[in-house]
Amino acid sequence: MSVAQVKRIAISDSPWPWLLPLIALLIVFTVYPFFYNVWLSVHEFMPRTRSLKFVGVDNWVQLWNDARFWGSLGVTFAYFAVALVIELALGMAIALLLDAELPGFGALRAVLSMTLVIPPAIAGMMFLLLQDPQFGVVTYLLNWLGLLDKSTPILATSSTALAGVLLAEIWQWTPFMVLIFLAGLRSLPAEPFEAAMIDGASSFQMFRRLTLPMMSRVIAVAVLLRGIDLFRVFDYVFTMTSGGPGTTTYTLSYYAWQQTFSFLKWGYGATLSLTSLIIVMVLAEVFIRLAKVRW
Repeated sequence: MSVAQVKRIAISDSPWPWLLPLIALLIVFTVYPFFYNVWLSVHEFMPRTRSLKFVGVDNWVQLWNDARFWGSLGVTFAYFAVALVIELALGMAIALLLDAELPGFGALRAVLSMTLVIPPAIAGMMFLLLQDPQFGVVTYLLNWLGLLDKSTPILATSSTALAGVLLAEIWQWTPFMVLIFLAGLRSLPAEPFEAAMIDGASSFQMFRRLTLPMMSRVIAVAVLLRGIDLFRVFDYVFTMTSGGPGTTTYTLSYYAWQQTFSFLKWGYGATLSLTSLIIVMVLAEVFIRLAKVRW
């Protein structure tokens, strides 16, 4: 292709020269893996012969009767609900505090975003050390406050392990909610608030009757984005607890990974991942309709 032809394509009004690379990437990294996963879900890997055997719907039947699958699904929903509620409440509270032009607040907003560039696996390792029963800072503070006995390791105790994993999740991703809510707060018109202040409305009344209704779309988008990401949690569980103790922190993504790469059940692992995708798509669609999100 000559230079003149390249220039003609670059300045043409047709969108296809710019869309084709994106479409190719979507086919290679999204469409093909999806259909391959569907095909794999009706097969199973045979380690002895090192081949895939067609099993039909056996993997889906096994899924329905798998108690560990239902247990991991319950853990995933519990993790999803607790993390989302706490991140939503903390994110809004911190965003309201930082929605001011006081000295140092700009730097503080920049510092908050630093947690987002840390890989989740690294954050998990950090909190694994922070919650170490011998020298962990979090363990020491909880012992000092009388909230935890010295003989109770956080990540090795069934009643506290999931909370220990959630601590890393909430620490890393609450700033994401803060940044979204700050952007929404900065876009709100000032006139309704000025009128409310003249009428003698309190700060809580303005928040409940003005801020929340006008921020509803922003909140809905933030919940949707974080909800999808929370449902596929894997990194923190893998690095901090490996699903333990027992199956206390077994999430659906971790269970799918274990079946695929530890037990070499490629077909069943594909079935688990497709089930996770279906659940996320259904929940997202229901939420979009209820929250009336418009893109």
